[in-house]
Amino acid sequence: TAGEGESRIALKIEGIVAELPEPIKIAYLPSLGSVRLRLTGKGKDRQKLQRDIDMASERIVNILDDLVYGYGDTLLEDALGIIAKESGVQLSLAESCTGGHIAHKITSVSGSSAYFKGGVVAYANEIKEQVLGVSPKTLEACGAVSEQTVLEMLSGVLKLTNTDIGASITGIAGPTGGSPEKPVGTIWIAYGSAEKQESIKLLLGKDRLKNIEYATVVVLNLLRKFIRDNKLG
Repeated sequence: TAGEGESRIALKIEGIVAELPEPIKIAYLPSLGSVRLRLTGKGKDRQKLQRDIDMASERIVNILDDLVYGYGDTLLEDALGIIAKESGVQLSLAESCTGGHIAHKITSVSGSSAYFKGGVVAYANEIKEQVLGVSPKTLEACGAVSEQTVLEMLSGVLKLTNTDIGASITGIAGPTGGSPEKPVGTIWIAYGSAEKQESIKLLLGKDRLKNIEYATVVVLNLLRKFIRDNKLG
């Protein structure tokens, strides 16, 4: 699952967990931005255990709905690739604070060239302006880490790459560079299509690598859900 933390997921399915047959146990295995749920059973009747696990799994999936992105060893980047291929959409990225890490995750999947067209690592403001078309007035008035800038980055990369959907990200990954108004861990993300764009703000900690990893998971999941929710393709 991705999109909510362990405690919120546990709250959503507490009724199902309370009704699990005695041999069936559930474990929550959280990591940065995602939570893996593991159902196990011990007993002599393997077929009955499997039926009980399958029934519990189906009920949990029905409750968690779009938080569930896969089963077994499926990675979030795999899940994004599957739904992108099925929908026939092409993706693009404009990255600042993640420095290409999101693109790395997407292209680590074999066959990603079928849906990932490319991206821009626009670390410096002049690249945001000259390549992505972000207005100098926006950068001056709002700063590089702002909702206005990240939305213009998204519009720019969609136009530059002629893709169906995309995502952009800008922020202060840390551990330095923050201010009282924009502390370390402030990250803006925009995602969507030319017709429909959305943005969110993350307020994370001061660990640079964790911020990059967490933000990457968030972007991959937002793209997956955008394709799903808008029935693209």
